[in-house]
Amino acid sequence: MFAAEYAPAARPFRRSKRAKVELDAPTEQSGMARTLCKVVDLSIHGCRLLTFSHIDRDQPIWLNLPGLGMIAAMVVWADDLVAGCVFHAPLSSDAFNALVSRHGLLH
Repeated sequence: MFAAEYAPAARPFRRSKRAKVELDAPTEQSGMARTLCKVVDLSIHGCRLLTFSHIDRDQPIWLNLPGLGMIAAMVVWADDLVAGCVFHAPLSSDAFNALVSRHGLLH
């Protein structure tokens, strides 16, 4: 074991722009029925969910996004009823922009 130091980064490292949104989207976990969640942050690579039931880290899910249908995603972190997901395949710029224009909080 060895000691190390860390310092906060000046800004978070993100692969893509993130938008504040508010949209309801059913999710489906393997072996479970669909459950409702709310997407509150969205990027082309993933999203943050507010859930109404427990969701496990490293759980593959299907997320039903309005106008796009079922999107495959993986839960990369989960804390109580909040979870962060990465999409199996990034959203297209057009799909991202359409969701943000319809459901974004910063029109």
